Amino acid sequence: MAEIEGWIPLTGLGKMVASGKITSIDQVLESGKPIKEIQIVEAFLPDLADEVLDITMVQRMTDSGRRVKFRTVVVVGNRNGYIGFGQGKDSQVGNAITKAIKDAKLNIIKVNRGCGSWECGCNLDHSIPVQVTGKAGSVRVTLKPAPQGIGLVTGDIAKKVLALAGIRDIWAFSSGETRTTINFAKATFNALIQTNMVRRAPGVR
Repeated sequence: MAEIEGWIPLTGLGKMVASGKITSIDQVLESGKPIKEIQIVEAFLPDLADEVLDITMVQRMTDSGRRVKFRTVVVVGNRNGYIGFGQGKDSQVGNAITKAIKDAKLNIIKVNRGCGSWECGCNLDHSIPVQVTGKAGSVRVTLKPAPQGIGLVTGDIAKKVLALAGIRDIWAFSSGETRTTINFAKATFNALIQTNMVRRAPGVR
């Protein structure tokens, strides 16, 4: 576990991590407790990379005039089974990105990877074990296991999400308004969440 300089945990979960009662990110996720301190994630996943998927200018009329803010969509991942999705809004782009990264870390999940393709059967964690579907707004994304070497057969936004999750081969099918970046990314993320509904038999990788 990486040491977080100057971190004084404020939540019960944070105190359990700092005291050594919880020793892995898997234990954090399995506890069912909401993650409210990004240091919990940073302690176990210090190698998280982030990718800004979208920056949108949002305008709102108020009594004092027009106010402009920026909404950002970000994913974070370690390219080895952990991925987070977040959004941030601020009058400054940099601050909006920082908020989105923090939100993504607080929403980190573990992706159940595997090889569910009948064409491959290598038992390596390069794809997903079964077909899963995620929705967001009008967008619906279905991910299907693919054999090694196929790559990420999907749109650019979904590719970025899947790559940060550590998925190397996938067949993806989407419907709805996929040009809406936030919904396309979130639907892909929601599909990855569904991989955790799969339970492997004992002894099976």
